[in-house]
Amino acid sequence: MQRLQKVLAAAGVASRRKAEEYIAEGRVTVNGQVITQMGFQVSPEDEILVDGQPIRREEKVYFLLNKPKRTLSAVSDDRERRTVVDFLQGVDARVFPVGRLDYDTTGLLILTNDGEFANKMMHPSSHLPKTYEVTLEGIITENMVKMMERGIMLDDGRTLPAEVYVTQQSVKKNRTVLLITIFEGRNRQVRRMMEYFHCEVKALNRIGYGFLEIGNLQPGQYRRLRMYEVRKLMQMADDQSAAAENSRR
Repeated sequence: MQRLQKVLAAAGVASRRKAEEYIAEGRVTVNGQVITQMGFQVSPEDEILVDGQPIRREEKVYFLLNKPKRTLSAVSDDRERRTVVDFLQGVDARVFPVGRLDYDTTGLLILTNDGEFANKMMHPSSHLPKTYEVTLEGIITENMVKMMERGIMLDDGRTLPAEVYVTQQSVKKNRTVLLITIFEGRNRQVRRMMEYFHCEVKALNRIGYGFLEIGNLQPGQYRRLRMYEVRKLMQMADDQSAAAENSRR
């Protein structure tokens, strides 16, 4: 169940505030009944008319994209650079990315037209794990790993404890490859964490989000998320939010 004005806004009838005006003016009916009550709850099965015309409800869709390098996490670009939605050929829904990956960062990105889902995924309290494979110019020591596992101080505050595993290292080549899982959505967080140790990121690839993995998707390929995956992500976000709330008490 959702509030009527929210459904009208999601259907593109009007902004939520304007939709409330339509309701107050008696221009909206639900199953043949004029509704003037704000916050009236409707289901997907209800027939909703505005000025006697049925609204067009857009089906909620969810996609997992393997974002290629040199691609904007945006719907459009005034400089005509390639954006993530350009890869969803044949998708009629007005999708947008859930969060963002930097222009040169690759990997797992979710796109949807469900604003409620996107907001829940991006809310600071959700603490959904995000795993990256990072290739660095520089050597990450055991002490540095322990520091990241405890949290390090960046210019916007101390990071939450991360999970860090060094998978390859060459002192001769001055090169480190590591897996890092963070539980926040700060801007450029992984890159800034590496800069803290004076290591330059040569490649950054997100391979995990929540319980999702990039799998066999090649750069530019995408697949539709299954509804059980969407529900599981939302449950994970709810559980993390509840845990964060309990820890503050």
